[in-house]
Amino acid sequence: MDITPIIAADRQVIEAYGARGFRVSGVAYAGAVIVFPDVTVAWRASTMADVSLASLAAVSERAGGVNAVEILLLGCGKQILPVPRPLREALRAAGIVIDAMGTGAACRTYDVLLGEGRRVAAALLPG
Repeated sequence: MDITPIIAADRQVIEAYGARGFRVSGVAYAGAVIVFPDVTVAWRASTMADVSLASLAAVSERAGGVNAVEILLLGCGKQILPVPRPLREALRAAGIVIDAMGTGAACRTYDVLLGEGRRVAAALLPG
């Protein structure tokens, strides 16, 4: 039985991840990325210390729009760290719920939620 979610061909699917980067819909990316259903962008973050509202501007700019993000999965690398309360509250005020987890779990969860048609994005640190 095939349990692979059916995902539209124009969607950004995370296919692989590792210590150096990611492969999303056939394209290799070195370093951190933010994956949206329609586009993947480089992310200027290399550790959890770099995660801030400013570094996630590409996500918060999509709040409330046609391509609005409602769920942001934060792939923290191998070690899960808490999201600072001010960041969590600022995103919540914009209508975005952030969930931190290991990068592997974030990649898998993103693909499942994408397949369900959810308004999801993933900010991913390699790991």
